Amino acid sequence: MGVEQTLGNNVITTTLDKVVNWSRAKSLWPMTFGLACCAIEMMAAGAARFDLDRMGVLFRASPRQADLIIIAGTVTKKMLPVIKVVYEQMPEPKYVVAMGACACSGGVFDTYSVVQGIDEELPVDVYVPGCPPRPEGLLYGLQKLQEKIMREKNSFGAAIGVGDRVIEA
Repeated sequence: MGVEQTLGNNVITTTLDKVVNWSRAKSLWPMTFGLACCAIEMMAAGAARFDLDRMGVLFRASPRQADLIIIAGTVTKKMLPVIKVVYEQMPEPKYVVAMGACACSGGVFDTYSVVQGIDEELPVDVYVPGCPPRPEGLLYGLQKLQEKIMREKNSFGAAIGVGDRVIEA
């Protein structure tokens, strides 16, 4: 029993999780939420010099088409409900990148009106520190997010309602 012949050079065997995770990791569509100076660096990362398109990252203007939200800049308590609504409109699976010191920890603004880190309200997957972080920092953060997506288990099953997504350490 079993395979008595080789399958040839044109056949690849893999798992459904690996195929789904590879396609999700290599085609991130971020919803850009630029709130301050970090947004300029985020735009620079999408420009010709750094070219996020070559990584499969295409900026989207609609949360219903995005699977990643990049929070870039100072999050105020007045803007927080808007961010939460946009995040809730995104389809599953969805990811969050906190870009800049202000989005990660409130930055230098230790005041009553500034959220001291977006992770108080949203589950952050990757932090990109700096004030403002360079475009290379965002590229590195997106590569780390791609690696995290590739480690997920049951991502397809969770999408169709069978079990939960599990992320390996």
